[in-house]
Amino acid sequence: MSVEYHEPKGSAEDVASPCVRNCCLNEQDICLGCFRHIDEIMAWRKLDTSAKNAVLSQCLQRQKQLK
Repeated sequence: MSVEYHEPKGSAEDVASPCVRNCCLNEQDICLGCFRHIDEIMAWRKLDTSAKNAVLSQCLQRQKQLK
């Protein structure tokens, strides 16, 4: 599965969730669909643009490590 992460357009609402509706957590509570930690998934709606971008960066790193 390939997940594409997009650059934000401005506000936190413009940063789309990386969720691909394929939720399955591994032993470290990382979703194997979007590569977010369960805590990041739960907090997503409350995060500002900067925090969402940081999460997306972490997702990319996790995806590279796990594939």
